[in-house]
Amino acid sequence: MKGALSMVLSLALLLGSCTSTQIQQTLGTLSGMNSGIDGNEAASGLKEALSMGFSSAVSILSKKDGFYGDPLVKIPWPEEAAFVMNAMEKIGMGKQVDKVTESLNRAAEKASAEALDVFVQSVKQMTFQDAMGILLGGDGAATEYLKRSTTTVLADKFRPIIDQSLGAVNATKYWSDAINIYNKIPLVNKKVETDLTTFVTSKALSGVFQKVEIKENEIRNNLGARSSGLLQKVFGYADAQKKTN
Repeated sequence: MKGALSMVLSLALLLGSCTSTQIQQTLGTLSGMNSGIDGNEAASGLKEALSMGFSSAVSILSKKDGFYGDPLVKIPWPEEAAFVMNAMEKIGMGKQVDKVTESLNRAAEKASAEALDVFVQSVKQMTFQDAMGILLGGDGAATEYLKRSTTTVLADKFRPIIDQSLGAVNATKYWSDAINIYNKIPLVNKKVETDLTTFVTSKALSGVFQKVEIKENEIRNNLGARSSGLLQKVFGYADAQKKTN
């Protein structure tokens, strides 16, 4: 249901946020370039690409091993606690280290499903000028727009879910156990204070945006990834503009 919703975002909502002058100016510019597309197609194509990008990212990351099984986005131990991990591995506590790592990633997988609705709302609020800027902005332009418009909202949504999930997947327990084991190692005097919820929230957001950008750039640069006539037409226009600039 959520995936279908993201693919049928109304063009009227996008155009409704612009003045008639802005719309006519953009239409006139496109027409004057003999581009073969109009403003409606440009906006619809961009929204289709965005929908494909974030729907794909959320679908992948919210499944089991979406984070944990992907080296690109897998969440490691917090940097300030790396010395704890290293010390535990040296004394044969590798399984305990792995439990902590897995539990952090499971919490991120659970929270990432919440990103879809936030992205949908962001695209609805996008102005016509945003749309054209993103279309012609090159690699990562759409992802950067989503970062600017959704990071704060996503963080607010992710935090309570991750906080709850850390407990549900025993991350908090595994973390406490690991720190206690470390503290029992002779001559240890360096303490660790890490806000796991903040750490996992930040890494989860980073992973979501990484996956969105990969899909966006695939559509921009790989003709085979433009799976509809509209995507082929709109991004073909963007390709032509890139060559003339």
